[in-house]
Amino acid sequence: MQRSRDRFLTTHTGSLPRPDDLIRIMYAKEEGVPVEPTALSEHIKAAVADVVKKQADAGVDLINDGEMSKPSYATYVKDRLNGFGGTGNTFVYQDVHEFPALEKKVFGDPGRSRRKTPACNAPISVRDAQAPLDDIANLKDALKSVPHVGGFMSAASPGVVSLFFRNDHYKDFETYIYAIADAMKYEYEAVAKAGFVLQIDCPDLGMGRHIQYADLDLTGFRKRAQLHVEALNHAVANIPAEQLRMHLCWGNYEGPHHFDVPLADIIDVVFKAKPVAISLEAANPRHAHEWAVFETVKLPDGKVLIPGVLESKSNFIEHPELIAQRIGRYAKLVGRENVIAGSDCGYGTWVGQAAVDPQVVFAKLAAMAEGARIATKQFW
Repeated sequence: MQRSRDRFLTTHTGSLPRPDDLIRIMYAKEEGVPVEPTALSEHIKAAVADVVKKQADAGVDLINDGEMSKPSYATYVKDRLNGFGGTGNTFVYQDVHEFPALEKKVFGDPGRSRRKTPACNAPISVRDAQAPLDDIANLKDALKSVPHVGGFMSAASPGVVSLFFRNDHYKDFETYIYAIADAMKYEYEAVAKAGFVLQIDCPDLGMGRHIQYADLDLTGFRKRAQLHVEALNHAVANIPAEQLRMHLCWGNYEGPHHFDVPLADIIDVVFKAKPVAISLEAANPRHAHEWAVFETVKLPDGKVLIPGVLESKSNFIEHPELIAQRIGRYAKLVGRENVIAGSDCGYGTWVGQAAVDPQVVFAKLAAMAEGARIATKQFW
């Protein structure tokens, strides 16, 4: 994990806005329209180069590819793994389900409404071994021309894959999630071998409570979450903890979120995951108060927090002084050297998602960099 001993570093959760021409091509691909592979590859490569430059220009230290090649942070696996050819999945988000008009608006999002989540109906194995290698090459090429402290790449956790893709093949859930973990090892290890930090996206440990496991009590959910963590640790067994970070998320959508499981109820389970760094929502109205959890919960030795200091669903550009205050709250509790500034979630979770204007996204990232500079003056 890239760290600094003299200032607060900045990063973000992973997905960033895609250019309009790439969105149109990826919409066509998701809808089954034939797409010329070379043209798509060229659009992705150009988009990665552009988004890397924009991150660097905004002052982001730990830079990624913006997930330009993926229709979403999780459902991309259907294109890279065998076994997902069943019927589509359906989801009930417990919080928005209480508000029918809002539910219609949330799921009418152009990107979310196009997502494909076919059930697992056959053995899972790697189908497209080249895709992660192309992603790695694109990011390596783009990083050559910009200043940065480090690069990272994100990948879906075994647990979030199990959330979006229903099991219609394996004898039980444990067998299923470990089959996913075994198949995802290839992508995880490819990213690590390339020298990048691997971020594992784990909304299953937060959002999963009110979607996948809404019928369980807290004790039952914690047992399932522990299984998810064990499968994750199995999948990254060959990667050093220092080269891993994870993102804890309660769902990147404009909903009431009043069924979100409290951080205090799951943080001990999260700490059992191998990744040294934990990215978590810490700016939005439902989770901004949870810095106080660390008044009583000790950060394990060696762990790093990446609290969100930017909301991911608001066009408000956070004031740098507010960002500095948010960084400072965590620094006082867990130590300045154990805090990296980040965003609550991604700004392009699904292709075409546009809750935040693309230009505003990079203005928010620039505000984060300024806030980190302010906080650095206060703590170093």
